[in-house]
Amino acid sequence: MTALVTGTPATDRSVGPMLRAWRERRRVSQLELALRADSSARHISFVETGRSRPSEEMVLRLAEHLDVPVRERNALLLAAGYAPHYPETPLDDPALGALREGMERLIRGYEPYPALVVDATYRVLAANRGIAMLMDGVAEHLLAPPLNAIRLTLHPDGLAPRIRNLREWRGHLLEQMERQIALHRSQPLRELYDEVAAYPVPETGSGRAPEEPVPYFALPMQIEHEGHVLSFISSISTFNTPMDVTVAELAIETLLPADPATVKYLHSLLP
Repeated sequence: MTALVTGTPATDRSVGPMLRAWRERRRVSQLELALRADSSARHISFVETGRSRPSEEMVLRLAEHLDVPVRERNALLLAAGYAPHYPETPLDDPALGALREGMERLIRGYEPYPALVVDATYRVLAANRGIAMLMDGVAEHLLAPPLNAIRLTLHPDGLAPRIRNLREWRGHLLEQMERQIALHRSQPLRELYDEVAAYPVPETGSGRAPEEPVPYFALPMQIEHEGHVLSFISSISTFNTPMDVTVAELAIETLLPADPATVKYLHSLLP
């Protein structure tokens, strides 16, 4: 399913240093940010040093031009003395009923190929029969809620022993998590990274190449299932212009069969 963080979070939780930290993380100068936000470099400097308190509109505008995640935009507003702008609606709230229905319909429609929905910490919120098929043989303690896609994939009692190119796939997932931690500054995600990065790499699934190499167009996950080697390319979809923290942090992962043999096997298994 895909040492640590670049950048250091500001210890001063006032809005100026927080905005400066995001600007530096994005490698944008004060002048460039001022031009994007229809402001002046002098005003940006005053905001960052605390000499000027930005308006609510200015905080949101700067956050947008710095591509600050929605959850962190709320944190910026709170630091500036304003109320959060974006709600965080529980996924089981009736207001998100249409969203849940749509996601479940989407991943069911993707069968027999595996698909699942995860949140910002890779907690599995929904999965189809293709994913359930891959879970054959996973230890019971990993299947107890809440399921975590990264833990299920890399744990020695999970999928890891059956992943033929485990070292490559593990490296891909850890790099993906590093990028997300640098972007979101998430402590739960950092803790998950530390946990899974410490897992031993089983000798089985230690990088053996398939008997007949295939010229893949992206790094596949090659996994054994009942004597068959299946190859999947992972694709991640997120929601465009989300206005809710929960929705902003949802991701739909689909595993695209990477060779004809995988297509044929899945259709025979899950007609």
